[in-house]
Amino acid sequence: MQCDAEMTLEAYLRKHAGISAHMIKRLKQVPDGMTRDGALIRSIDSVRNGDCIRLHFPEAAAQKPNAALSVPVVYDSPQILVCDKPAGMPVHPSMLHRDDTLANWYAAAYPESGFHLINRLDRNTSGLCVIAKTAYAANALRSRVEKRYFALVGNGLTGSGTVDAPIGRLRDSVMLRCIRADGRRAVTHYHVLRETPACTLLELSLETGRTHQIRVHLAHIGYPLLGDELYGGDCSLMQAHALHCGSVTFPEPLTGCIQTVTAPLRQEMRAALNSLKGQQT
Repeated sequence: MQCDAEMTLEAYLRKHAGISAHMIKRLKQVPDGMTRDGALIRSIDSVRNGDCIRLHFPEAAAQKPNAALSVPVVYDSPQILVCDKPAGMPVHPSMLHRDDTLANWYAAAYPESGFHLINRLDRNTSGLCVIAKTAYAANALRSRVEKRYFALVGNGLTGSGTVDAPIGRLRDSVMLRCIRADGRRAVTHYHVLRETPACTLLELSLETGRTHQIRVHLAHIGYPLLGDELYGGDCSLMQAHALHCGSVTFPEPLTGCIQTVTAPLRQEMRAALNSLKGQQT
C-alpha cells in the first residue's frame, strides 16, 4: 500500500482505495475479511507505507447454473468480465425466464465469482454487458462506464441531434414507457453513420439511463427502431428490435487503466444494412 502518512486502515480504505463504509462493515463480518501481511487487522488499527493489505470479499453467483447456454466473452480480468449478450436472452431470471438468462449462464461459467451487472440490456437488445466479479469492482465502476449503442431505423433522419424529453410509465402499464411531462428527465444523443436503401444506422450515447430510453426517444421523433413492434417499428426486416451495445469504456478497478471493448453488430442487423429492400437487384 502507498499512503501519505500513518493512518487507520478504515481511513486508508475510504480515502485511497475507494472502499465505502458499507463495504468495510461487510468486511468486518468475514472471518478473514481484512489482513495485513497475512495476519488479521481491525479497521481501527494503524497502517503505513509498505503494509500488504488484503481484502477478502466472498463471492458466488446466486442463480441456478445452466451450462447449456453460450455467451461470447470479449474481455476477462480478475475483477471485470465483458460479454456479448445475444438478442433474445434476458439478463435476469423472471417468471417467464427462470433458467435461460445471462445470470444463469454466468453462474455456470463463473461459479466462484459474484454477478454484479453494471449495465442492463433489454432482452432483445444485443451487445456488451459489463459484469463486476466483486462488490468492490461494482462500487468502483458505478457511473464510470461509457456506453455506445448502434441502432437501425427507417430512412430520412440526417446529421446529429439530441432528444431531451422526460420518460414515464404509459398509464398503468408495467412495461410500456412514454414521453410525459411528469416523467424523469432523459437525454439521448444520436449521430447518423450510414444510410442504405433499406435503413439508417445510428450511433447513440446516453446522459441518463431510463427504461426503454432509446426506444422511446427514437419513436418520439418519428424513427422507431426496426423490429420494435412495441413502439411502432417496421418488423419486415427483423423481429427483434435493432439495438446493439457496441462499445464500452471503463477503468480497471485495481489499476485505473482505461479499457475500451467493442463488439460488431449482430448478424441480423448487418443483414438488414445490406438488404436491397425496395430496390431492383
